[in-house]
Amino acid sequence: MTNEWQIEPERLAVFAPSPIVTVTVEESPGGGPEIHFHAGGQGFWVARMASRLGARVTLCAGIGGESGRVLRALLEEDGIELRGVSCRRSNGAYVHDRRNGERIEVAAVPSPPLSRHEQDELFGVAVTAGLECGVMLLTGSEPDDVVPTDVYRRLAGDLRRNGCRVLADLTGSALAGALEGGVDVAKLSDEELVALGWAATPERDDLRIAAERLRRAGAASVLITRAAEGAFALTGDELLDIAGPRFTALDPHGTGDSMFAALGLGVARELSLEESLRLASAAGALNATRHGLGSGSRSEIERLAAAVEVRRSPSVGTTEANRRLVPMEDGQLGRTVSP
Repeated sequence: MTNEWQIEPERLAVFAPSPIVTVTVEESPGGGPEIHFHAGGQGFWVARMASRLGARVTLCAGIGGESGRVLRALLEEDGIELRGVSCRRSNGAYVHDRRNGERIEVAAVPSPPLSRHEQDELFGVAVTAGLECGVMLLTGSEPDDVVPTDVYRRLAGDLRRNGCRVLADLTGSALAGALEGGVDVAKLSDEELVALGWAATPERDDLRIAAERLRRAGAASVLITRAAEGAFALTGDELLDIAGPRFTALDPHGTGDSMFAALGLGVARELSLEESLRLASAAGALNATRHGLGSGSRSEIERLAAAVEVRRSPSVGTTEANRRLVPMEDGQLGRTVSP
């Protein structure tokens, strides 16, 4: 019987079309190579970070072949609930040699596209998990054609219409699909915005304009990361600048995934937007000091969040021709609705 005083962990779902198996060669403390096997891919790294922050995470993914059998065992070890769709072809995998301190790719096999039947099965699994959890984090795949754009459009739209909050950390066609369906938060880096043509340059004013364009395209709020320059968010008619401690990066890979996971947890906890951004900034900063992707200590991240400052300022020039932000109670993340 559950103790009446027991607090259930926050729940969130992560959509990851095709996780991968990673094999990393490290230098052992005593000399000679060490070989490590892990689950990998953006969706898994996001799910692992959210789990380590205390969330109960459901990972929705396509799993198949030899690498899929390895993935199932690795995910179970990490304590992540897998709602996997059995696929005919194997998940992707890579081998990295990191003995000299840098990541050198030895070999890589990409994940194949899912069949129409597998896409339909994965959509059903994901929409059900999102409604059960109340928060869905949409992540992409490498390559980006594992599932078509329309899957992201339908998933984002159907979930939000039924009360689930949707956050997206996507690029390319997957981002376009999710924006068409509508998301509560879109997270992108300055480099991604320039590469995708949303921003002319990585200068702050151009990035602000890009954030406004993203809101008009279907994002209620936008979080833009800028590496050492710090992140900022656009919500309503305000910009929120995020400034936190800066550390020497041991491995910057996965910093954005850790931020995204922590932001999703903040939404699941129903924290204010400022509190959620502090937690996200702390998770990203601490991840950069570690070798593991999507890793970090919950207690240290929550302590570090207190050192993150969020400053509000008006967003000059913000226009919303077709959409408006409806604030939630106590400054929580809002939703967009048609006027």
